[in-house]
Amino acid sequence: MGHIRIGTTELVLGLALAPMAGVGDRAMRQVCRRMGAEYTVSEMVSAKALLMEQATRKNGAPAHVRPVSGVLASVLPEEQPMAVQLFGHEPEVMAGAARLLASGEYAGLEGKVPPAAIDINMGCPVRKITGNGEGSALLRDPALAERIVRAVTGAVGLPVTVKLRAGWDQDTVNAPELARRCEAAGASMICIHGRTRAQGYAPGVDRTVIRAVKQAVSIPVMGNGDIYTAGDALSMMAETGCDGVMIARGALGNPWLFAEIRAALLGTDFTPPTPDQRFDVALAQVQAMIAEKGERVGLAEAKKHLAWYCHGLDGAAAYRGRIMQAATLEEMEQAVRELAASQDGRLRQLPPRDSRQGQDLP
Repeated sequence: MGHIRIGTTELVLGLALAPMAGVGDRAMRQVCRRMGAEYTVSEMVSAKALLMEQATRKNGAPAHVRPVSGVLASVLPEEQPMAVQLFGHEPEVMAGAARLLASGEYAGLEGKVPPAAIDINMGCPVRKITGNGEGSALLRDPALAERIVRAVTGAVGLPVTVKLRAGWDQDTVNAPELARRCEAAGASMICIHGRTRAQGYAPGVDRTVIRAVKQAVSIPVMGNGDIYTAGDALSMMAETGCDGVMIARGALGNPWLFAEIRAALLGTDFTPPTPDQRFDVALAQVQAMIAEKGERVGLAEAKKHLAWYCHGLDGAAAYRGRIMQAATLEEMEQAVRELAASQDGRLRQLPPRDSRQGQDLP
């Protein structure tokens, strides 16, 4: 197991929840923390949108207009240690947004605390992000990527981390070089997803790239990609030497993955949840989403989460359809309780999730 230090934050086991746009909200982060995640990262926040939103509010935006980016970047004290992930391609804009986050004073902030770290997104493969030269598009311009890291680290006293991919495509696998540049610019940690931007989320992760990044730098390195079981996490660490793992799609509907990995690292027993236990947690997460976002938005966004919690249960497809058609929380709860009751009661290991699911996640 690896011991990771990011500024004043210490991760004994190196277990982190990755940033996931449209998915990794506060309710999901909280449930993953309860299950053993030592560190979480916000959904990605546009540096430019954050600054523009704040400027608009200073110039008299209506009070009822919710500062979306500010809310996404908000950290509650009980969520610490938590990083906020920024994306952008202009060093001065990224630095300005970082200063705002470090200040602990901006519209939308709820907890009045700065994040434990600022994470720079160099991994998102989505076209609407890369088309603006952001996310994994920065892999094509290492010099610009380095300037961004240097600008952000120079602007704030908070630790700065970087999440990147193996490269833009198989002909330009340059993650080790980029990792060295990020370290030289002041980055405190690297998280490397072992796929290129061109690969998206196609099956298979190149762990040799993760190992090469680990060997290229002296700062902590987290491995990311295709971690669905404790065995996946342990083999990732053994094969690459990475100091920890950052879990994304493997935690969708299965936050117990953190408990499973923790038990494996510590040599203790892990008991998978029963179907009823699974949905107790799922429905508590949904209720937290509704409390934070309101009933209309919370229910709409909860449907995909409940569908993920159904994964691997016998007859789940029919119940997922009912969840998606449900108009109320009561209808959703009835569907998942009936699904739980229809199971044979055996404790089971979740089967691997289709790696193509969640292709819009960074």
